[in-house]
Amino acid sequence: MFATPKSLFRVLAFAEAVTWTLLITGLILRATAGLDVAVSIGGAIHGFVFLAYGATAVLLTVNQRWSVGTAVLTIGSAVVPYATIPVELWLARSGRLTGGWRKEASDHPRDAGWVDRTMRWALNHPVLLASVIVAAVVVLYVVLITLGPPGGGE
Repeated sequence: MFATPKSLFRVLAFAEAVTWTLLITGLILRATAGLDVAVSIGGAIHGFVFLAYGATAVLLTVNQRWSVGTAVLTIGSAVVPYATIPVELWLARSGRLTGGWRKEASDHPRDAGWVDRTMRWALNHPVLLASVIVAAVVVLYVVLITLGPPGGGE
């Protein structure tokens, strides 16, 4: 399903935008109809997808060899409603999503480093990689939910 970094990133960028809609709808329903649960549901879904998008952006930062600036812009786009869509379009049009998963070493000097070696090993074990990423997102999500919503809870 996610044969390329572009296909994975496109799905997460779109999902992040959709969950913004859920959260904003929940906020409107809370303000107009007193449905506090709408924010809880929309916020929970958005929070989980937000973390998954961030994890995906970090993975692609290494795989695509993005600059720090590109990585910060990409991850930061999740904070602004719907910004992941234009950022994804920009990344695709500028060639930053071109290419496949780097499963084999090349002559590039960074391929000798531990980060790239670890990434190649993980990409060659996709079930394990996906399991670790999902587990990390779930653990971080549970910790953040336990701490409470942004801005404090009631």
